[in-house]
Amino acid sequence: MRPLTRTEIAAHPLFPTIEKQIAEHLIGIHIRTPRLSRLKASHRKWLMTHSLFALSLQRRDDDPLSGLTATRFVEIVMKLGAASRNTATGFLAELVAYKFLRDIPDVPDRRVRVLETTETAYDAMNAWFMGHMACLDRLDGGSREAACAADPRIFRIAQPYAAALLVEDPTWRDPAETIGHFLWSDLGGMVLHDMISRLPPENGGDERIEVGALSLTELSESYMISATNLKRMFKKAETEGLLGWQQPRRRGSLWLSRRFVDDYFAWQSAKFYGLDQAFHHARAELGKNAEKDSSPSNAQPLLAGIPA
Repeated sequence: MRPLTRTEIAAHPLFPTIEKQIAEHLIGIHIRTPRLSRLKASHRKWLMTHSLFALSLQRRDDDPLSGLTATRFVEIVMKLGAASRNTATGFLAELVAYKFLRDIPDVPDRRVRVLETTETAYDAMNAWFMGHMACLDRLDGGSREAACAADPRIFRIAQPYAAALLVEDPTWRDPAETIGHFLWSDLGGMVLHDMISRLPPENGGDERIEVGALSLTELSESYMISATNLKRMFKKAETEGLLGWQQPRRRGSLWLSRRFVDDYFAWQSAKFYGLDQAFHHARAELGKNAEKDSSPSNAQPLLAGIPA
């Protein structure tokens, strides 16, 4: 089994099907852990969450000051341009308060605060990763999901590698403007996934794709988004002809433009490509170290120039 190319993923006839599958998977994670999913439901928070998770996994037993520290995390966030220094620091504090991060005890240098992910956060990220592995398997009949279930080290090596690839990939890091105004809003990503999950199995080459009745009130209640924020997201998209309703006053069936859907698919294909590359990287690393225990230190450093 070899890695799929980005073109193979995006052009695969089953790609729209796995897009619906992963959208439903992400909605399921939100339903099960709404507080946790809120912390990565905007693209800015996604970039920060995967960066800090990667740092946590890269902690080494032989270096008690390695891994996730506030200084390292803020430096990465600033380099990515994902948020301000104060926002990044506040984000860490929020994760600690919600018990998704905790302090590592007995750090030799009291001036350094080293953090790690809790079991709740780890399980959620692993579920996110496994959902994508299952989708990739449908494209080529592979066995990624089974391999990851059999050897948890694959996830621990692959997640930091994937994070490094994706935060440096302009297609993923800077989504097209057509979908960007959803993604940069809190929980706008969940709104996008919800709309994609409603795509019909067959939509041919239609310029407008009907997804059925959908009210902003329903979305507001499902994802705990204020009506004001939702109206702002949809008004911009409607004004630009990216989506709309068949009847006035947002009644009847919602339709999505072909451009809107294609831009979403192109953005998502970058993620699937990065995750497939990361899976194969992890398998190769484990193959090279078959006689030794593998550890997160085998993973690629998150960003060049950031101290590990």
